[in-house]
Formats: sequence, structure tokens, C-alpha cells
Amino acid sequence: MHVIRDPAQFPFLGNAVVTSGTFDGVHVGHQRILGRLREVAQASGGPSVVITYWPHPRLVLGPPPSHPELLELQLLNTLDERIEKLAGFGVDYLLIVPFTREFAQWTSEEYIQNLLLKTVGAKQLVIGYDHRFGKNREGGFDYLSQHAARYGLRVEEIKREDVDAVGVSSTRIRQALRQGDIATANRYLGYHYPLTGLVVHGQKLGRTIGYPTANLATTEPLKLVPAQGIYAVWATTAAGTRHRGMLSIGVRPTIGHDLAQTVEVNLLDFSGDLYDQLLTLEFVAWLRGEEKYDGLGALTAQLSLDAQATRQALA
Repeated sequence: MHVIRDPAQFPFLGNAVVTSGTFDGVHVGHQRILGRLREVAQASGGPSVVITYWPHPRLVLGPPPSHPELLELQLLNTLDERIEKLAGFGVDYLLIVPFTREFAQWTSEEYIQNLLLKTVGAKQLVIGYDHRFGKNREGGFDYLSQHAARYGLRVEEIKREDVDAVGVSSTRIRQALRQGDIATANRYLGYHYPLTGLVVHGQKLGRTIGYPTANLATTEPLKLVPAQGIYAVWATTAAGTRHRGMLSIGVRPTIGHDLAQTVEVNLLDFSGDLYDQLLTLEFVAWLRGEEKYDGLGALTAQLSLDAQATRQALA
């Protein structure tokens, strides 16, 4: 997949089959659109193109960064994760349009003329039923259909029942993750929810009780971190090695009060130094909520049970 981050650098294609959107999560609803995009492109002999935007439009058009409403914005994918998932669905070209206030002021006519026709060279569009574009989201399928002949475009809408039949939305996935419902989130995503972080130094308490942990500092501040609790995960190192992991997200009530939340993973059957390396987690199963225990002995006994549960979940 060719990834272009500057519209000015995009090669004019002339016969492109195009879809566009934020595609946060690249979930099974999005995947239906991508599947149809690929089918239409193969039938027409033209390349498939996905247009997406970065940063997230709400970061540009929403309230100031300190506003509570903006702080609630949490992404299912980092930009790198989105690129990786889109590449996995056979997309030929990905155009990442820098979303600015100036771009947001483009009318639907300017969007079509400047981006779809002059920059990409679109001949066919495949869009979701709720797709909107242009200033104040004025453009949509009806507008495109009315003016398709003037633009020399063929337009296909993925109908609501085709997308909603899978009962999925990015909002529903976020709700599931905030509740620790990994099973539902993964079913809607069609893959294990990922979280990448840099391994940083912690208190090193885990190693004193036989369960050393890698403390993660997430690489994308807006990336959604699931609910506090204990999870079974797969952990992949920067070198590409994959390990079973027992993950804790929480405030460690057994060892102190009012502690900051940490993301700590114990890699089963692993020894080595991971400091200052990237570690990617894939959430497989929620095991239990975070609890306070009567001392480190009781905590260690519970961790032994959690390790067994992790092996079973990942078997």
C-alpha cells in the first residue's frame, strides 16, 4: 500500500475507486466498506484509494485542549495502527489529508473538485450511508448522486442495513473497552484490541515477589486505555517476538493509596531487559477487576491464579 501524507505529492490516477472517512478502529463495519471498495476496484481495473484525516477533526474543530469534552475524545487506533489495518485489507493507496481549519472550510464543491477530481483522479466512489464532507458536513450521498454526471463520477452507497447489520460502531467499541468488555470490543473490531507503549522504569516491586512487570507509557495520549483490571494479553516486542502476558491496569491499592494509574504487564516464561523498547499488547480476555489484598503474600497467591487463568485464556 502506498501511503501519501501530502495531497500535493499524490500521483494523479485518473481512474481511482475511492472511499473516505476517519476509519477509527477499522472495525467490521468499516471492513464491509473496504471489502466493497476492493471488489469495485478489481471489477473496474482501477486502483483503490482510501482518504483519511489526521489529526482527528474534533481536535481541530472542537473546544480548547483543556476542555472536558475534548479530554473525553479517545481514539481506538493510533495513526500507525490505522495504516497497518488498512494495508491488511488490500488498499492500493492511502492518502492522509492534514486536517486543518482551512481544510474544514472547504465547501462540498471544493472538496470534490480539489481533492477527489484534481488530486486523486476519482472515477468511482464507495461511501457509507452516513458519510458527510465539506464545510458544516453539507455534502453526502444525495448531493453526489445529484451531481455525479457533472463530475463524471459513479457513486455507490453502502446502505445502512449493510453496515448496521453487524451492530457495530466506534462508539460502541469505546463503551465496551471502558467497561472492560474485551470480548465484545474484539468481536466488533474483528481483531484483538492493541495498545503500544514504551517500557519505562517503575518501582520494581514485581520482581521482589516473583512477577516482574514491564511498565508501559503509552505512545499516543489520546489512545483509549481499557478499564482497570487484570487481562490476558499477547505482548510483541520491538524485535517481533511474541509472549503470553498477564496485564494489570490500575492504581495498585495493595501497596499504597492515591497512586497514579499504571499499565504493567508480566510476560510469562520470559527473562530479559525491555527498558526503552516499544511493546505492543493485544487484549484477549478480561480476567477480573482490580482488588486490594491483605499484604503482598495474598497478592502473590492471587497472581499465581491469574497466571494460570492467563495461560488458559491464551491456550
